[in-house]
Amino acid sequence: DVAVDGPLPQLPAAVEVAAYRIGTEAMMNAVRHAGAARCTLRLVGGTDLTVVVEDDGRGIGDTRGSGVGLSSMHERAAELGGECRFEARPGGGTRIVARLPLVVDPQPAGA
Repeated sequence: DVAVDGPLPQLPAAVEVAAYRIGTEAMMNAVRHAGAARCTLRLVGGTDLTVVVEDDGRGIGDTRGSGVGLSSMHERAAELGGECRFEARPGGGTRIVARLPLVVDPQPAGA
């Protein structure tokens, strides 16, 4: 399922790409690794774009933060000055929440 909470503002291209890649990776993980029967992606606008992906699979367990997919989601958010966290859902499954700032600093980190 896909849901959008309210109207979304004009998104910078870097935010669009990061949101797409994070959402895609999270949904692929739900299918490939979690054995999820249901997965929901929700976009929430505001001062940031928040991408929330929830599934009803096995849950994240001890793999939290490991693996190329989880690392890439975290890195994509961090590159924009945002964050991505992974958490177990009450009752089972996983929730991934990525917060992506809508104002992207044109200067690369360390420049």
